[in-house]
Amino acid sequence: MPTSRDPEARRTHIREEFVDAAFRVLDDQGPNPSMNDIAREAGTTKPRLYRQFADKADLYSAVAQRMADEVYELAVSDFNFLLDAPSSALRHAITGYAQVVARHPNVFRFLAQSRSAPEGSGAAPPLDIGRDISDRFTGVATSILKSVDVDTDGIDYACRAAVGVLLAATDLWLDAPDAQPAEFVDNVTDLVWGVLDAYLRRKKVDLDADEPIFVTLARLKGE
Repeated sequence: MPTSRDPEARRTHIREEFVDAAFRVLDDQGPNPSMNDIAREAGTTKPRLYRQFADKADLYSAVAQRMADEVYELAVSDFNFLLDAPSSALRHAITGYAQVVARHPNVFRFLAQSRSAPEGSGAAPPLDIGRDISDRFTGVATSILKSVDVDTDGIDYACRAAVGVLLAATDLWLDAPDAQPAEFVDNVTDLVWGVLDAYLRRKKVDLDADEPIFVTLARLKGE
């Protein structure tokens, strides 16, 4: 644990411990935890929890951020998308996402419930996991397209739509007791590619789903 001489690092560490506790409670008890449950799991009291988080929404935001970070780490980190074809690159990313959701299905359900909670209830997290994933996706896509001088106007809409498909399909997957992750990945990969391909075609970019992205970029640069 960070020393008391570094109060900001200590505060960050304590907040992370509460997020760890929230994940354990969600994983073990379901998507409707109480703040008392989380504080108890962390080995402390609710007043101490609230000294670290402004309100429920602040804690929920931290849970959403952790979930988004796990998705990014497993789906995107240390993977060079340029060397792969769009179809297999998407499959890699969606498989990583599915692995995180399969590991923490109740965390996803919890965040989905929080997103749909009435405004002012204190339950809706300022950070929506879908928004975070979409923003990161938009950044990567924008960088790639700008490298070959493709107009990126509307890419944020396309990426948000693609992530919306992903999240909506996740609800369906988790609601179907017999659904397998592989089936989810197969279906969602095709659907997300359909959204992105439609956007690219509108920009007059014909991207072969089975051709390495760097090959396509080289071809576009030469045109």
